[in-house]
This record gives sequence, structure tokens and C-alpha cells, in this order.
Amino acid sequence: MERPRTLARAFGVAAAAILAAVIAVLVSSRSTASSSAADGVQDLPASPASALRVPAPTVLSGPAAAHWASVRHAVSARASPSETARLVAPLAATTPEGTANIVLVLGRARDRAGRLWVHVRLPVLPNDQTGWVPRQALGVYGVVETHLVIDLQRLTATLLRNGRPIFQAPIGAGRPEWPTPRGDFYIRDRLTRYKSAFYGPLAFGTSARSSVLTDWPGGGFIGIHGTSAPDLLPGRVSHGCVRLRNRDILELGRSMPVGTPVTIR
Repeated sequence: MERPRTLARAFGVAAAAILAAVIAVLVSSRSTASSSAADGVQDLPASPASALRVPAPTVLSGPAAAHWASVRHAVSARASPSETARLVAPLAATTPEGTANIVLVLGRARDRAGRLWVHVRLPVLPNDQTGWVPRQALGVYGVVETHLVIDLQRLTATLLRNGRPIFQAPIGAGRPEWPTPRGDFYIRDRLTRYKSAFYGPLAFGTSARSSVLTDWPGGGFIGIHGTSAPDLLPGRVSHGCVRLRNRDILELGRSMPVGTPVTIR
């Protein structure tokens, strides 16, 4: 009887030892797994960069930039920013050439009721007139960084970008009896429909108007266009329009957008 009891005790001790070993292995495995999981979190790749990035602010236009806007519907320009101010001139939505009518923006102001008005240069006679129109009558603003200077004494056309000359060419201007008007204007439209030997391959309509006579169609507006007689340039040869050699008007057309201010001096 003693021997079976001894064997039973031995088996019990062995079983306890095996169980203790199994428990130790399980605890060790869980500890290792936890450690591995923690290490795994540290080893994950960094989060990808956000797809939404806000860039540093940049200047939309230089100090020499000008603004223009199209006329959305017929409106009356006033002498001051008020509905009761004196009427200066009516503005149509289209030009005589059928293009969108635009005005050069000179400033902004609000009336007593808080309504926003825009001070604009007008394509009317007498030249150099300005007026005020309600902001809602105009489209979105366009921005240009160019400025065309017509020198009637030197008979040159110079295009500036941000105040620096990028183009210059000799011109033909109006004869003494049909002078090219002096003043501040702007490029009102760009046209190719008048492409011909006389007008050349490209023409620009300006807001300047002749009070005498002009060879530019549509109500006496001064044009800038090519010529069939380049040998006459520079010279006073036109009825008021500004003529350039055909290669020069094409080069000018590559750099001068609609809305560009024009100074004729």
C-alpha cells in the first residue's frame, strides 16, 4: 500500500510542476506579445502628409496693376456715388463692334445707404471723363500689369509691364487736321474681324474718341492697328488712329491684354 501512495504523490508533484511550467510559459508569451505590440506601434510608418496645404500668401498683382470690369447691363454713370447725382453718360453692355463693353476701375466708395459704387473711366466725349456706377452693374474685376504709352512727339508706342518697358515701335499718328486725342484711356477690345490690307492682321479699340474725324468704325473711336503702308512710319499719316507695322502690332498683341491703360501724350 505504501508504494502506490508514493507513486501518487510523485505524479501529483510532477503534474503541479508541469502546470506551473505551462503557466509560466503563458505569462511569458503574453508579456512578449505585449512588448512586441508596443514595439510594433513604434515601428509603424509616419502619418502621410495632409493633402490640404495652405500655401504662403502671395501678391496677386504688382504696384503698377490696373483693374477693369465689364458692364453687365445698361447703366447710367453719375458724377458722384449717389442715385441722385448728376448724370454723366449712359453705358451700354456692348461696344459698337459687338464686344463686351468694359470700363477701367479708378476707385470705390459707398453711399449713405451703404451701397457700393465704382469710379470708372468712361469711353465718351469729351475725352478723359469719369463717372460712378453701382457695383452690381459690373462684372468681376480683371487685373492687368501693362500700360501702353503713345508719344505723339516722338511717334513711338511703348508697352510697360510693372513700369518696365517690354516693347517699343514707331507709329503713325493723326494728321494735324485729324489729330490723335491726348489723355488717359484704355484698351476696350481686341479685334481680328477687320483683318485686311489696310487695317493689318490685328486691331485694338480704345476708349479714346476723335472729336473731328477717324477712320476707325463704330462712332469715332480711336483704334490701334496695322497698316498697308509701313514705309510711311513713323509719321503723321492717319485720321486719328495709331498705326503700327504689321509685325509690330502682332508682337504687341502677344503682350497687351484688353483692359490695359493707355496714355496718349
